Amino acid sequence: MIIKTFIEPPIENNNYLIIDEESKEAALIDCSAYDENILIELKRQGAKLKYILLTHGHFDHIGGLNDLAKDVEVLMHSGDKEWIEQVNDYLPMIGMPSMEIPKIDRYIEDNEIIKVGNLEIKVIHTPGHTQGGVCFYIDGHLFSGDTIFRESVGRCDLPGGNFSQIVESIENKIFILPEDTVIYPGHGKTTTVSWEKEHNSYF
Repeated sequence: MIIKTFIEPPIENNNYLIIDEESKEAALIDCSAYDENILIELKRQGAKLKYILLTHGHFDHIGGLNDLAKDVEVLMHSGDKEWIEQVNDYLPMIGMPSMEIPKIDRYIEDNEIIKVGNLEIKVIHTPGHTQGGVCFYIDGHLFSGDTIFRESVGRCDLPGGNFSQIVESIENKIFILPEDTVIYPGHGKTTTVSWEKEHNSYF
């Protein structure tokens, strides 16, 4: 598996390009902005983008969908449907222009397995930052969106946020993963399950 990180505006979101080396099928986890470098990397690897997988529906994770998702299926948990539909209610508050409402092709569920070539991507529903927040687990690698960061957790003060819920999600769904699981968050540096158990001040 090839993992490439693209740090995107507006607030330095981590978008992750996942490529199955054998089949050359790929998935992009979150799509904050249109970035030609993603297309360049796909071409360099001889890979085809099959899915865009959204960890949640906040505006800073979906900004590039209308440009990058023309021939690609976009998958998200239905719990964040309202965030997509109401994105233009929030963009002016942060000084960003309105956007065409992105299309979600299919809603995914907890424990669902998404196949990308030979890769099996497990959906882990982790509500708390939003009600539809999910993480994606691939063979020792967890793409956590804004559920957990290095030594921190996602904010819970926006609509749909719930602090006790995010703590429960992390304790019961992330901290049960193998200690050496690498966590790739939606913002900031990578970490591991073992590091967060020892150093995350929220636990």
